[in-house]
Amino acid sequence: MKKLIVGLAGNPNVGKTTVFNQLTGMHQHVGNWPGKTVERAEGHFTHGNYEYDLIDLPGNYALSAHSIEEIVSRDFIVDDDSDVIVNVVDAANLQRNLYLTVQMMELDANMILALNMNDFAKKREHYIDIDLMSELLGFPIIEINAKTKDGFEELLSAVEKQAAKPINTSEKLAYGAELKEHLEDIQALIEQDENLLDVPSIWTAIKLLEKDSIVIQKVQKSSIGSKIMIEIDKVSKHLNDIYQEGSEEVIANARYAFIDGLVAEAVDKPDIEKPTTSDKIDKILTNRILAIPIFLVIMWVMFQIVFTIGSPMQKFLEVVFKQLAVMVCPAIPNPFLASFIEKGIFGGVCGVLSFLPIIFLMFLCLSILEDCGYLARAAFTLDLLMHKLVGLHGKAFIPMILGFGCGVPAVMATRTMENESDRLLAMMLIPFMSCTARLPIYAIFTAAFFPDNAGTVLLAMYLLGILVALVVAAILKRTIFKGMSAPFVMELPTYKLPSLKGILIHTWEKVKGFIKKAGTIILAAVIIMWVLSIFPLGVAYGSQQSLLGMIGSAIAPIFKPIGFGTWQAAVAIVAGLLAKEAIVGTLGTLGGLDEDDEDGIIRLVHDVFTPLSAFSFMAFSLLYIPCFAALGTIKQETGSWKWPLIMSAITLVTAYVVSFLIFNIGGLLGFA
Repeated sequence: MKKLIVGLAGNPNVGKTTVFNQLTGMHQHVGNWPGKTVERAEGHFTHGNYEYDLIDLPGNYALSAHSIEEIVSRDFIVDDDSDVIVNVVDAANLQRNLYLTVQMMELDANMILALNMNDFAKKREHYIDIDLMSELLGFPIIEINAKTKDGFEELLSAVEKQAAKPINTSEKLAYGAELKEHLEDIQALIEQDENLLDVPSIWTAIKLLEKDSIVIQKVQKSSIGSKIMIEIDKVSKHLNDIYQEGSEEVIANARYAFIDGLVAEAVDKPDIEKPTTSDKIDKILTNRILAIPIFLVIMWVMFQIVFTIGSPMQKFLEVVFKQLAVMVCPAIPNPFLASFIEKGIFGGVCGVLSFLPIIFLMFLCLSILEDCGYLARAAFTLDLLMHKLVGLHGKAFIPMILGFGCGVPAVMATRTMENESDRLLAMMLIPFMSCTARLPIYAIFTAAFFPDNAGTVLLAMYLLGILVALVVAAILKRTIFKGMSAPFVMELPTYKLPSLKGILIHTWEKVKGFIKKAGTIILAAVIIMWVLSIFPLGVAYGSQQSLLGMIGSAIAPIFKPIGFGTWQAAVAIVAGLLAKEAIVGTLGTLGGLDEDDEDGIIRLVHDVFTPLSAFSFMAFSLLYIPCFAALGTIKQETGSWKWPLIMSAITLVTAYVVSFLIFNIGGLLGFA
């Protein structure tokens, strides 16, 4: 079989990932780009006589040097041995999408345009002459439907033909006589040095006029680098004199002029655009008055669904694990091994795994909200609120939204922020977003103390995290991170029915991570807690006389003012530093399995907490130091332990203060 390496490129929210999931299914994996911390999604499939290696490039609007994502995308096109680049484009938003297409043409990328979302274009009365546009661009254009896979067979056939006969796409570009003449002069100089010809000379010339730092550094190392840079300065000054704009703006305007001409030739659309369905929905969902109440209602409904459907399934898994323990443990002759299997594996690890249905439903709901287009509206809504209250703009909030899933990718998502101060501030706020690792904690305490109001209590936890993040952001903005954030335009994708396959793949990716953590980090934490619970030999398992009890007793007084000054709660908080799910695993290990068929962990929680102290404990678990994985990611992203330590201090102090207020004000108000 012949092997093809194909890159998928495009703007965010054009259906690129749906195409990737449809083609590769479960034959995909996510890792980092070599030498970079940006995630790389890679999948494999076969078609006819070809074996495809499909790379999902980061969603970009441009190929500048403004973010790591843009750099890795252009490096892949320039340096990697790819056969074809499939550029996925939203047919209803050609002007915006084709800006990236034009930049890839400047790179002479061997391209195919996959025209997606054609039904939306037709609803807006945009009729595209595919053949004419293909002729004007110089490469094939294939209409597809990413959700239904319509056009995929034609797309793959075109890829195979294109791979066999590459073309030079830059020849079709037309940037006007003035700019064209200057670019040709610069190209002539560049072509005098063969070391600069690993990429098309027109691309290097354009990037020099755009003041691209990476390309400038490369050219300056050339034997004729100084000569080229003198010419660049001369041309930039000349363009500024003519157009009264910097050369970067002149290049951007030339690209858009080419795109406008292309669209005018090949697209028939009404002079006055009718409001789309998305526009009509947004009048309600992003309304200044209604947006936040609607967001709260949607979140509340989501949490009600998660607990109403998930709790019975979770209880069923608990019963299954309990019956397995009853069957397995008595048959184990070694008392220590039997104790470990019963209290460590079944009470701890399986206690965490029993929350799999709740975790699955939460990720499923978040995937649906993201794929249908609402999650971007939620970010937009809360972005406006944050801007007014603390002067923090959009891109800082997008990683925070991701923090509702997991803090590690959320921290990594801050790379898209150009302003270093904004990026560091966003990292400081991400731990206050309630990640799914905390769901088992909420589930245990709501089942024990608030069974009739589970969805409302869960919503209260998520809102508490957002509220605390706003307050902390306001404080940090006036102290460590002074100054306003740089504004940016937040894209609101078109509403669409999500793909069932795409949703299930996204959900499985997240659930797989939860299961992996249960089998590694949480298992390690449970083993440590079990060992500490049985020593010194002869004491009652998990008693205050055990090593675990001694450690907990020593640090318990610290937590007394905030409502849970018991040794069991103290050791659970310490275990949570490894992974927040380990809090439940630790309580499960201590509670074990009750002889009267009552869940040991619920019994332990009832013995150790009151409703008020339970709420305080949940708040502390929400706000205090994130897990070691998140701290390690921050260290990796910042290159220093300084910021993880600062974050640890901020979150620990914040958690203590908030829990202190909850417990003591709640006590004064008469809550037990």
